[in-house]
Amino acid sequence: MAQAAAVAKQPAPPRRRRGSATPRTLPYLPYLLIAPAGLLMLGFIAYPVLSVFYYSLRNFNPTKPWRNGYAGFDNFVQIFTKDTQFWDTLTFSAKWVVVEVGLQLLFGLALALIVNQTFVGRALGRALVFSPWAVSGVLTSAIWVLLYNSQTGITRYLADMGVGEYGTSWLSDTSTVFPAAVIADLWRGVPFFAILILADLQSVSKDLYEAAEVDGAGRLRQFFHITLPHLKDAIVLSTLLRAVWEFNNVDLLYTLTGGGPAGETTTLPLYIANTSVDAHNFGYASALTTVAFTILLFFSIVYLRLSKFGGGDK
Repeated sequence: MAQAAAVAKQPAPPRRRRGSATPRTLPYLPYLLIAPAGLLMLGFIAYPVLSVFYYSLRNFNPTKPWRNGYAGFDNFVQIFTKDTQFWDTLTFSAKWVVVEVGLQLLFGLALALIVNQTFVGRALGRALVFSPWAVSGVLTSAIWVLLYNSQTGITRYLADMGVGEYGTSWLSDTSTVFPAAVIADLWRGVPFFAILILADLQSVSKDLYEAAEVDGAGRLRQFFHITLPHLKDAIVLSTLLRAVWEFNNVDLLYTLTGGGPAGETTTLPLYIANTSVDAHNFGYASALTTVAFTILLFFSIVYLRLSKFGGGDK
């Protein structure tokens, strides 16, 4: 009887007003809310991509309008059969991506492990480590152009110490321009890996390390059996993003070397920029862009499949 009385005393649920909107009565509301952002993405992303595909099938040169018109797959045939510079720039782009991403990952992981430790001045150390990432590519190039200046830069001070000769320019020598460009881009790219890896490092439970120490595992075994497996997704994502960015690197190399000397540092995107901006051959440049897009898309899918990104438990 007491239970029945308690149930009877419970207040009745409030009546819903007529005409009130519920998720069931407005099933399309979420789509309406994201529609403006979707339209902006179509306008600023989809349209340029589709226009590139369109112009890749045409001859389009504003300086030679009498040659403009439908070209079919002639541009692509020329790329793969006649354009030796395409293969040279593609080979250098692959070399540039492998060296840069590999070294940036190595140094970024080391820096992340260091600044993840507790020490005096850690906040200042983290700020100094991450600060180069805030510098733009053109400004980074300007800094390193001054550092590599043969009159006032590093080579001048090395010559004062008896290392090398006065007037030596690392950016104009084919034997030193590649490592010089690599070092300049490392200064800007390493903090990117350090930031992402450090963010993931801070989510690792300390209980895992304490349990490993109880079981007698040393620092090296803890790193390979706890730290690296936990960082797998962060490493895969950061390397993929950085590989795409390094492949499309134009600002730093264009400002630092201009693709020289003798085309030694000309990447495929830089070759595309020169073909479109300098030679005004937008149709052929669009075909080159389409090929570069296809290459990046293919290797990104293969890389994500092989790495099983997001499929493993930490």
